Amino acid sequence: MGTIKNFKYKLIKNFISEEERNILKGYCELKHRNNFNSFDDLQSDNRDTMYYGDPITDTLMLNKKIIVEKETGLNLLPTYSFWRCYSKFANLEKHVDRPSCEVSVTANIGSDGTGWPLYVNGEKFDCEVGDGVIYLGCDYEHWREEFSGDYCIQTFLHYVNKDGPNKEWHKDKRKLFGQN
Repeated sequence: MGTIKNFKYKLIKNFISEEERNILKGYCELKHRNNFNSFDDLQSDNRDTMYYGDPITDTLMLNKKIIVEKETGLNLLPTYSFWRCYSKFANLEKHVDRPSCEVSVTANIGSDGTGWPLYVNGEKFDCEVGDGVIYLGCDYEHWREEFSGDYCIQTFLHYVNKDGPNKEWHKDKRKLFGQN
């Protein structure tokens, strides 16, 4: 396979199938209604629901690895997944990610229909429900501006290059997938 220098970022239409979206959206909505979070996020005002290493999104991460490898041309090791139900006025400051997010996917699980573009290295990606953006999270700044809708559920799937300097982050240094 290729090297990380051969890939930057890319929009993948229908990255998550309709059947997968229906299951994930319902699951996330139930957790949101119960105000269940796996941790407190210092960047959040606690209106958002978020979960690190959820078994359902870790399973998605493992199942989508083949697609991400095909699109990037890299041999990948999965690190962790994360999902978040964002609320009105949420934003995502410009940032680059930590080493376990060398190759990242941000995918739209569902929303109230309000668009909320993702910016990667200054390029705007309008992701419809099911679409995902694959990008090099450690190399390119990415962000979102303030959200004007009521809710938007996103999942984040992270990988490292099997032949790269961050391979020690496989499983995000957890013993097992599906743990936070």
